Amino acid sequence: MKVEDRFLKYVSFTTTSDENNECCPSTKQQFELGKYIAEELENIGLEQVKIDEHCYVYGLLPATPGHENETPIGFISHMDTSPDFSGVNPKLQIIKNYDGSDVVLKGSGAVLSTKDFPTLVSLKGRTLITTDGTTLLGADDKAGIAEIVTAIEEIAEADRHAESRGYENLYGHRDIWVAFTPDEEIGRGADKFDLDYFKAKYAYTVDGGYEGDLAFENFNAASAKFTIHGKSVHPGEAKGIMKNASLIAAEIAMVLPADETPATTEMREGFYHLTDMQGDVDAATLSYIVRDHDKKIFEKRQEFLHKVASEFNAKYGEGTVELELKHSYSNMLEIVEQYPEILERARRAIRATGTEVVSDPVRGGTDGSKLSFMGLPCPNLGTGGYGYHGPFEHVTIEGMETVVKIIKNIACG
Repeated sequence: MKVEDRFLKYVSFTTTSDENNECCPSTKQQFELGKYIAEELENIGLEQVKIDEHCYVYGLLPATPGHENETPIGFISHMDTSPDFSGVNPKLQIIKNYDGSDVVLKGSGAVLSTKDFPTLVSLKGRTLITTDGTTLLGADDKAGIAEIVTAIEEIAEADRHAESRGYENLYGHRDIWVAFTPDEEIGRGADKFDLDYFKAKYAYTVDGGYEGDLAFENFNAASAKFTIHGKSVHPGEAKGIMKNASLIAAEIAMVLPADETPATTEMREGFYHLTDMQGDVDAATLSYIVRDHDKKIFEKRQEFLHKVASEFNAKYGEGTVELELKHSYSNMLEIVEQYPEILERARRAIRATGTEVVSDPVRGGTDGSKLSFMGLPCPNLGTGGYGYHGPFEHVTIEGMETVVKIIKNIACG
């Protein structure tokens, strides 16, 4: 099956994850795609195919003769889509020979513009896939799944052809493991990953943008929640008594640096991102995500938040402000840089397709980050998709085809 046909099939499955559900997977609908992929892997001829009770899908394409003792390798993508925007029943726009200009998303009237997405110009002449603007496309990360499954299918077909010819002129490959995870978009994709079953010694997540991307740096990340306890009395008798929790919350929000938000930073610059604000006079909450590539600066950001809480308690009374900080994930550079051969293997594979290698820092996290710290070094490859987590998500068929070649080059090189 061609990669575009497989991709279009996968995006027909609704697999939105739910951060408010602590179950794994967080939504049962992810099982529908998981079962479909597992059946595909079996039909392709993979061994040890399994979908477990938590919706993790695994499979193995065994090494060809003479390569059994080489280090096993793996490829990983996630099945869920972001809860930030609707992923239900995407209505697609497929634009052949795209002319490099702005694209009107006909369902919403929004414009996918070259001003907001300058990389669109580089996609001129390709077949561009978007939605009509009312849903996500789901390329994050169904493009990655389609690319892995298509690459593994093509390798398996080559194996069968070589076997029929007595393995003449076979360059061969080591054990190739694949895995597809649930709930990556809510930060839990690696939580129940079975490294005892998945025997690869290193792997690549396929979950990024530009098809020549090789990412091995990501944010250090934490979540922060301020809980403000106020005191509510009748406003006519409030002087000296009332403590308005919502006003205190607003004051805290203004203390955090205005030039250190996602809208004002790029590359390796960190930020404080206010994701939710709720409250009334009696109680209020501020929820943040805290990010930085530099570990020391990341720690200073957390120290600053503790200082803010202390200063507001000194101002309004002890116990007025509570701060809860939770670590989310760490910068995988700390682990992956110990294995330069993994990165060089990917660089060679990318260049072999005539594609430029780009290694920009990831302004987010991946399954590969957690997996690296769990003992599976795991940099990230691009998928050829852009504009994730919103209605402007887009991908090209040619980009996906290039990634299929890159995966095959890594696996068999």
